[in-house]
Amino acid sequence: MTTASIRPDGRAPDQLRRIRLRKNYVRSAAGSALCEFGRTRVICVASVEDEVPRWMREQKVPGGWITGEYAMLPYAGGDRKQRESTRGKLDGRTVEIQRLVGRAMRAVIDLEKIGPRTLWIDCDVLEADGGTRTAAITGAFVALGLALKKMQKDKLIADWPIKRNIAAVSVGLLKGAPILDLCYAEDSQAEVDMNVVMTDQGEFVEVQGSGEEATFTEEQLHAMLKLAAKGIRELIVLQKRALGPK
Repeated sequence: MTTASIRPDGRAPDQLRRIRLRKNYVRSAAGSALCEFGRTRVICVASVEDEVPRWMREQKVPGGWITGEYAMLPYAGGDRKQRESTRGKLDGRTVEIQRLVGRAMRAVIDLEKIGPRTLWIDCDVLEADGGTRTAAITGAFVALGLALKKMQKDKLIADWPIKRNIAAVSVGLLKGAPILDLCYAEDSQAEVDMNVVMTDQGEFVEVQGSGEEATFTEEQLHAMLKLAAKGIRELIVLQKRALGPK
């Protein structure tokens, strides 16, 4: 049995799902993108607010801020789930992912160059088939880049604030074999599941990985990280194509 044959869609172990980045998906937004990783679809929207968080004002921190919000629409996973806004409380997974989106964007932006303003990145999952957080981060960067281009065009910023590109992808071990970009069927059966956030310079921003009632070796870890780096290089090519020249 080949590694490809254990994957539900027959992909090679180092093959991404079909990736689509549709820019300006929400026309009224400063920047937006629909990011598709196979059947996983996430709308990412960047909005600009002309103020900074209270703690920045009180501590006289120069520059601006970038923060993320993440939500799965009630029907995204198949069976309807009650909106978290209706319940009045965000679950731990939601809080974790939106903090991750914010951290990832701030890692590659010169915050002083965006001035005293906040950029909000809203990531809403339309359909979930594994990898929603990685699709959110990958699409968020495109939405953010488009918003910054508009700000530069409108003369709100003078210098280009993006220091490097950033994207994210999942990797894992399925039946002992390392695979790239897990769909839900793979994610639910994988012995190891890992999310990797990386820049176009090969720098890690975050690595989240754990064994699901299993362990993994240093050799397997390196193999998964190598796969992740390959996938992220491919994603960044697509991001740059969507964003166009500075």
